[in-house]
Parts: sequence; structure tokens; C-alpha cells
Amino acid sequence: MSAEYSASQITVLEGLEPVRKRPGMYIGGTGIEGLHHLIWEILDNSIDEAMAGHADTVKIFLLEDGSVSVEDNGRGIPVDIHSATKVSALETVLTKLHAGGKFGGEGYKVSGGLHGVGSSVVNALSETLKAEVYKDGKIYQQEYTRGKPNYQVKAVGETSKNGTKITFLPDTEIFPKIQFSRKTIIDHIRQQAYLTKGIRIEIFDERSSENIAPEDRQYPSSYTFHFQGGIAAYVSHLVRHKKTILSEPVYFSKSIGDAYIEVSFTYVDDYNEHVFSFANNIHTIEGGTHLTGFRSSITRVITDYAKKLAAKDSDVLFTGEDIREGLTAVISVKLPEPEFEGQTKSKLGTPTMRGQVETVVNQALAQWMEEHPSESKSIIEKISVSAKARLAARAARDAVIRKGALEGMTLPGKLADCSEKDASKSELYIVEGDSAGGSAKQGRDRKFQAILPLKGKILNVERARLDRMLTSDEIKALIVALGVGVGEEINMEKIRYHRVIIMTDADVDGAHIRTLLLTLFYRHYPDIINQGYLYIAQPPLFGVKFKNNITYVHSEEERDNVLADLKAKNNGVLPGLNVQRYKGLGEMNPQQLWDTTLNPENRILLRVNIEDAEKADEIFSNLMGDEVAPRKRFIQSRATSAQNIDF
Repeated sequence: MSAEYSASQITVLEGLEPVRKRPGMYIGGTGIEGLHHLIWEILDNSIDEAMAGHADTVKIFLLEDGSVSVEDNGRGIPVDIHSATKVSALETVLTKLHAGGKFGGEGYKVSGGLHGVGSSVVNALSETLKAEVYKDGKIYQQEYTRGKPNYQVKAVGETSKNGTKITFLPDTEIFPKIQFSRKTIIDHIRQQAYLTKGIRIEIFDERSSENIAPEDRQYPSSYTFHFQGGIAAYVSHLVRHKKTILSEPVYFSKSIGDAYIEVSFTYVDDYNEHVFSFANNIHTIEGGTHLTGFRSSITRVITDYAKKLAAKDSDVLFTGEDIREGLTAVISVKLPEPEFEGQTKSKLGTPTMRGQVETVVNQALAQWMEEHPSESKSIIEKISVSAKARLAARAARDAVIRKGALEGMTLPGKLADCSEKDASKSELYIVEGDSAGGSAKQGRDRKFQAILPLKGKILNVERARLDRMLTSDEIKALIVALGVGVGEEINMEKIRYHRVIIMTDADVDGAHIRTLLLTLFYRHYPDIINQGYLYIAQPPLFGVKFKNNITYVHSEEERDNVLADLKAKNNGVLPGLNVQRYKGLGEMNPQQLWDTTLNPENRILLRVNIEDAEKADEIFSNLMGDEVAPRKRFIQSRATSAQNIDF
């Protein structure tokens, strides 16, 4: 790998002007996620230097004025004149879209940034940006306003260090709210530190308390991440609240061709698969060829070992589903010129990567199992239990299918279906209790709104396999109503509603039922969430009635504002005022339920999404899993945030 890094390696493809006009195309949006994406883009460049072997430390500073600094000890962005642009390479990188050391030159063999456009995008979307380069004993500097340089690159001092420091202030013309989340940044850099073995990433939050969100104050103002264990340490972190059947995670790595492949995994005592895949430190949420290669290989190697271990009396054939039950794994590949599918880089498409991962896993895992017979036997025993449970679950599922329920022949009797047959125009309300269900059935629009009342609290599927889950009448009714099937037979094209809306009471029991339902969808129907079909209804908490007019509000603050407004308009005299607190949906009559929660013109719906699969998995495991201690810590740490709970 060449250590040479000069202006000749910076390739220019096109200008920068479109970024400010359509920021969403480059950072995904101008909300809180897009705001943080600015940091990720600059951080990616520093991590690319580390992956290339030229840096080992990155520092992030959150400053009082809302700006952010990212500094590394890499080679420093080149400052000599670029032959094509006739300006310095630093200015070229920061003002030209698709200009960087990652296009066909030898600047980087492996990179994870936005193909070199990251720095220029951040510059374009910042009110001000200051670049400092420590190189060849000198400090070079250039400042920009909304992407345009204020002056040419100049030397402003001497230094003994090397590296680059970028300080940027996001533009208020682009971002409606500028407040960085300490927790979000900590979670992201922790993951990046795990994926880049040996790198040190430090964060320093220098903001005063009034500029920090309340939920961030529980985290220290400075953090340092440094993991010599790499992704093996990452796997240990993922399973820290769970029971594992291995003493420590399996880990192996190998270079094959131009690619470097790392795999680490363990097994935990639950029923779900937790696999996180990365390509050049980019989280490939939808997997890709590297994940396909891993799954294919681990199934083959473990099955072969099991046959050899019990050749005579083993008559159960393992499936990939059996082998992946309870598996927690991290697959990280680094390769030149990765091919990603889609604009968001959520799936790796490089064809050769499947075979390369299979080759590495086949050899390394087979050797590990031969060298660790006791732990290998524990894996086989767990998988054998999974296989038997799968057969029991299949029998239970087939029994339901034989009744014709999952084929749409017999919808559950408690379902009040809609007349609309176009799923994209139909919605299903999952309602807590028969009383609220009755009001909802009377108040709904029968053309496009279906109502399914559920009695009591459904089974906690976090602690139950599919066969036990299918013994629950309430869950079976919901499965049948959705129409997509269950388990390995799920077909999302058959879904009967494109809006599935959870509607529960605004009390502790309602919150528990909502959590149980969210657990069911997250564990067994994640595509309903991923495709944007799952919502949570927001019924009002209060009805403020005055002079035959009623105003519905969703919080105590809204109620107080309405009362203050009424007093101001009526000189403080409010005869006949009535403020009703709705503790349950059943307290509303059908017309009130329509006006507040069912009518698309007035209602408020929260769409459920999964921003971070790792965090979501941890929350569901803590809240609904067998381990009591993590749940106790979760409740204690948030006790002060709970106010006005109805028991």
C-alpha cells in the first residue's frame, strides 16, 4: 500500500452546487439524522486514514457555539496545487463534489466514506467551515462560508504533528434544529472503534448544560473508545446482558486477494438471530453477498460436524434457521471498490465476496470446531433443540393452515373487516379491549378501516418459540387478519393492510400491551416495520368543553395552554367549564373516537421505525427477556422521567 498522497491522486468528477438545493440526496434529510450525518462523513475520512494504516487516533469536539471539530493524526489532506482545478488539493476536496483520494488513484485501497464526496457535502451544508492541515512541519489553513472559500490555502504556523482538523458549523438555513446528541455520537463511535481494531476515538463535549438535551446529561462529557479485541469485543458487548453457551466469542480473520475478512460469533440462550454485517465499516443493514456467504458456510460446516459427531443416531436434518437460532455474529469485510445496492449503501452487492467469505469461514470454523470439541458439542446440542422445536412449530402452523385460516378462507370472528380490498388503501386498528373495540367498530369508516379488538395482554413472544406462540388465540387472530402468514412462510405481498395501527389506553396496562405487540412485530414481522406499515395511535388525554365547544388535547401542557387561552378570551370567567381526563378508550363514545383517533383529517399517528437494530434489540431484550437485572437497571435509570402515571 503506497504511503504517497499528493494532489495527483485527487480526481474531480463534478461541481458542488446541487448539494444545498437537495441536501436530502446526500445526507438523507435535514432532520436530526441528517445533522449527525455531517459528523459521520468527516469521521469516515479519518477512519479511512486509520484503515489505510496512517492514523491511530481521532478526536471529536462538540463546541459551545454548536460547531463540531474532528481531528486525526493521519497524513493530512494534500495542499499542493491540483493539475485539473488549478487550486490546492485541499480546496478541491472541500469544494468539488466527487473529488477525493478514493477514485481510481492510490490514495486509499479501502475506504468507507461517501466515495470522497463527504467533506464537500459537509462544507456545502455548513455556515462556516475551517480546515487545518498539519503536514511537512507546517500548519496550513483555509476557511469557507457556505461552501465557498474565504481565502486561498495558507501556512499559518509550524508544528511537529501530522493530520487534519475540520471544524464546521451546520447552516441554520438548511437544518431547522441544530442540537447534537451526545448519546447518538457515543453509540456511533463505539461501533466504529469496534470495527477498526486498535483505533482510539475520543469525544469531548465542551457545551454548557443548557445546550445539552436532558437525556444526554447521564453520559460523561468525555469518552474514549479503544478496542484491541475488535469485533470479538463487539460481540461480547452485544451479548453482555444475555446467557451465552460459549466461554468467549469465536473469532477468526484472514486476507484473501485484496479483501480482508473478519468474523466473530457466539450463541445465546434465546430464540432470535442477531447478525450485524459491515463492508468498509459501513453497516449493511440489508446484508448482501458477505452475509450470504457467511450463512451458507456456517450451515454447511456445523451440519457436517454434527453428522460426524452422531452419524448413527442422528436423524434430524438441520436447516439454516435451526443453526441461526440464538446466533449473535458480526461480519466485517474490507475491500477495494465495493459495489453497494441502492443509494443508502444498505446492501453489499460485490459478487466475489460471497465465495471469499465462504472460503474463509469453511476453513477457519472447521478448524475451530476440531480444536474445541466441548464447546462445539454445546452448539450442536442447542441446535438440536432448535430443530425439534422447529418441527413442533411447523406442526402447529400446519394445523392452522389446514383450517384454512392463513389462506384467507376464514377470518377471525372478532375482526370487523373493511370493504376495501386494496391493501394500500386499507388500515387495521388493533384495539385494547372489547369496550373500546365496540366504540371503534361503531365510529370507524367501514370502507377502509378494519377493527380487531384484543382481549387482555397477549403472550410475550420474547420468551416463547413459534409453536407456543401459535397456541395463543389472540395472536392467531392477529396473524390471520394480517394475511401474510407466519414463520418461514411469510409473504409480505399478501398483507391485507398497509396501515397497521396499535391503539391502547394511555395508562400502564395500555403501555404494557403496546410493548407486547411491538415485541411481536419486531421479532416475527420486522418487514411490516421496515416497510413503514406499523403505527401507534395517539388518542387524546383530555377533552376541554366550554360553551358547547370541545377541544381535545394530548398532554397536560396543551391542556394548560387551552385553558389559558380561554381565560384570556373570556376575561378569566369560565362558567360551565368541564375538563375530562380520558383514562381509557372505552370512555369515549363512537363519535368522539372518530373525531379524535380514527378520522384521518384529525388524528395523530406515530409511525414505528427501527433507527438502530442493535439498540432496538437491546431494549426488547431488556424489557421482555428472562434476565431481571438489565430490566431493573433500565427502569431505575429512567424513574425520574416517569410522571403522572395512572395505576
